Amino acid sequence: TTSPGRRIWLHAVSVGEVLLLKPVLEKLQQQYPHDTLYLSVTTVTGREVAEKTYPSLNIVWFPFDFSWAVRRALNLIQPDLMILAELELWPNFIREAHRRSIPIVVINGRISEKSFRGYLRLRGLMSSLLRRIDRFAVQEALHAERLQKLGMPGERISVTGSIKYDGVNLDQRHPRILELRQGLGLGEDSLVWVVGSTQAPEEAWALDIFQKLKAQFPKLHLILVPRHQERFDEVARLMEARPFPSQRRSQLPANKPPAAVTLVDTLGELKYIWGLAHVGFVGGSFNERGGQNMIEPAAYGVAVTFGPNTWNFQHTVQALLQHQAAIMVPSKEDWAAVTERLLQDPFERAELGQRAADFVASQQGATRKTMD
Repeated sequence: TTSPGRRIWLHAVSVGEVLLLKPVLEKLQQQYPHDTLYLSVTTVTGREVAEKTYPSLNIVWFPFDFSWAVRRALNLIQPDLMILAELELWPNFIREAHRRSIPIVVINGRISEKSFRGYLRLRGLMSSLLRRIDRFAVQEALHAERLQKLGMPGERISVTGSIKYDGVNLDQRHPRILELRQGLGLGEDSLVWVVGSTQAPEEAWALDIFQKLKAQFPKLHLILVPRHQERFDEVARLMEARPFPSQRRSQLPANKPPAAVTLVDTLGELKYIWGLAHVGFVGGSFNERGGQNMIEPAAYGVAVTFGPNTWNFQHTVQALLQHQAAIMVPSKEDWAAVTERLLQDPFERAELGQRAADFVASQQGATRKTMD
């Protein structure tokens, strides 16, 4: 693509980072309309969501981190600036971009405790690599401290907050949410429990809990949203083995009576699905994944729950719990009991959700700081 402006290459690993970048991409397009933007990904699902979300952008694959592949990609795109989302350290890519004097910026940067411990064992190598990066915009002071301990000069680090708070939708009357409500056959008196970003065994546990709750709450509807599309069929089999009607989002026929359970086997819809929820559970938190993004349901004012393993979102979880804006459930039994209590008590649901929405609103502004 020829353009009178600069070439800006942003990299997002997969779906989460692709959607994270939306407010930044919008600002770049507004402020620098003559620049050409490239967005690279490393996963198939990430590319599918990127092409659907940003039809006007140049979507490309990120090269394998071999010197010849990196050189070929840089020769083709010839970027004037590299922007890496979160913390993607590809040694050959960073070395080659630095050798060509291409500025490299990491935005929304973070280093988990587990990664930090591993990087410390390679401090010499990490220091050499980090010093080739021109600027780090990190989510919080803790990540800045970890970077400095690994050898990154402090004057190159800015604490901007997390862009994830800016990219969330706050409006439960959004047209996509209203469309989903109608398409799923949800009435005004429906109680909706969304269990999203799940991994095994969370779907099976949710179905067990739902089976016990359905008699008590006849208007209850469960929406399951697995984290990975390769598990859609597996989860569908779990769902179809249960003694209640179920449906797949991708196969919804017209004029069909609403089912008790819906499997969302489409991509990129979870951020709107959360807007349907009265009670939400954020998955990847009962296994070794370390949690998924709980900011989206919190922004809608959903009564948010999650399991005990949430180290990937440590700061967000601590803040939500400190503000009494979410509930951590340490076991399957606790999950069942807390869900039942929240479904029974609309006042607790509303108070929990309002505190969550207020917290998210108080954290917004990272995109502006990142752009600055």
